[in-house]
Amino acid sequence: MHRTRRHRILLVGVAIVFAWSAVAPHDRATWWMEVAPVLIGLPILWATHRRFPLTPLLEWLLAIHAIVLIVGGHYSYALVPAGDWFRDLMGWRRNPYDRFGHLMQGFVPAILTREILLRQLDLRRRGWLFFLVLCVCLAFSAFYELLEWWAAEIAGDGAQDFLGTQGDIWDAQWDMFLAAIGAIVAQILLAKVHDRQLP
Repeated sequence: MHRTRRHRILLVGVAIVFAWSAVAPHDRATWWMEVAPVLIGLPILWATHRRFPLTPLLEWLLAIHAIVLIVGGHYSYALVPAGDWFRDLMGWRRNPYDRFGHLMQGFVPAILTREILLRQLDLRRRGWLFFLVLCVCLAFSAFYELLEWWAAEIAGDGAQDFLGTQGDIWDAQWDMFLAAIGAIVAQILLAKVHDRQLP
């Protein structure tokens, strides 16, 4: 598929979900906090797409991740209907959409980090790539947990939907663990496909 056509398809897809999400979200403040990464990321991608064109794999993954964030923002992660359905199917106590979101928080940034490191530093032959990608993803996940903590400190009880802990005292640790698992799985499953698409 031609690059321009792919960009249009991905942008229109994300824009449609974004427009739907903006209409009567569960909590407007939570919605803003959850979709903020998309609102920050899209202009950056647009500004750099000629200078640093991304691989098709990464473009698709970023669009999927944006949709995951936007859907989570609309319902709040603890109330996403697909997560409720899966929770009931598996007999779990909590909606797993938040866990899925944090798995994606490692999975997609792993390929983004991998692409930047390979294209800017060419770490292919040095054996450090897998480890460094994992470290960057864990650092990003830990930073995100700090942002959640700061939001909770500022907003007080109003940040509960954003935190999405669902009563789990180990939620932050689970979030970082799942981001690490996502980063590991992404590298194992997609490294060869990604390598073939890199310039």
